[in-house]
Amino acid sequence: MCSFNQGSIKETHIAKTQLQPTRLQEYGVGIFKSLITKSSLKKAIKKKCIYINASLATTATLIHGGESITLHVQTEKHNKRFFKLPLKIIYEDDFLALVNKPSGVLVSGNTFKTIVNALPQNLNKSFQIDAIAPKPAHRLDFPTSGLLLVGKTASTIVALNILFAHKKIRKSYYAITIGEMKVKKDSITFPIDDKLATSNYEVLDTIASDKYQFLNLVKLIPSTGRRHQLRKHLASIRNPILGDTDYGIEGKVLKGKGLYLHAFSLEFTHPITNENMYFEKALPAKYRKLFNYL
Repeated sequence: MCSFNQGSIKETHIAKTQLQPTRLQEYGVGIFKSLITKSSLKKAIKKKCIYINASLATTATLIHGGESITLHVQTEKHNKRFFKLPLKIIYEDDFLALVNKPSGVLVSGNTFKTIVNALPQNLNKSFQIDAIAPKPAHRLDFPTSGLLLVGKTASTIVALNILFAHKKIRKSYYAITIGEMKVKKDSITFPIDDKLATSNYEVLDTIASDKYQFLNLVKLIPSTGRRHQLRKHLASIRNPILGDTDYGIEGKVLKGKGLYLHAFSLEFTHPITNENMYFEKALPAKYRKLFNYL
């Protein structure tokens, strides 16, 4: 149920003249910034958030032209506690932001200490009509560090999800792997959770190691986004990521230093401004200690 008070916001649209009556569930897609898909429109109608000429709308309501269609957007209440975690802000505007996620913190979940609960105190409030509490548009594993893309409005989140679904957001990672890697550039393809998964890798440098024989600096570009994909794929060729306690080789797991996997770059077209966006986040100091020219 959509309840209204002084904190609610209204968007109003005057329907254009139709050659023949059109059902609201068809006409209404995209007329409001926060409802750019049919599913989001139907959800708003189901929650009784849309009125036509002051009468409650249904999906079957017919639009002839000239009707006043009103969407009520309930502003969010921010009375919950926020996780006090300072985050490095790489970029921010009124629609989205990029933050540097530290390793050892969950992006989201049923716990208090998450990036989601730290975002509101680190980002500026959006002044867009469909502003929401900032939400990550994708996930990074608990031990992974690096660039995390965040949406600040409902329509931006929807648009970013579409970009990810159509592989229009290009991500690259850096990892340090253990063992000899004779093939310096290749793709790894095998299903994860019964879904196709492909990871592309390139070995940039290799150094000798007493404990691991070799350590490799590897650039990774995933073609798909399955859970733990990069970690599982590298483990499958017997070159697990240094510090991987889940998929590492028994007796060769570095403990106490975290996982050496870093989300290095993101490239995409801004869903609102259509600008080409490219960002990098330099590797953490622990990588530079091993490959000191970085």
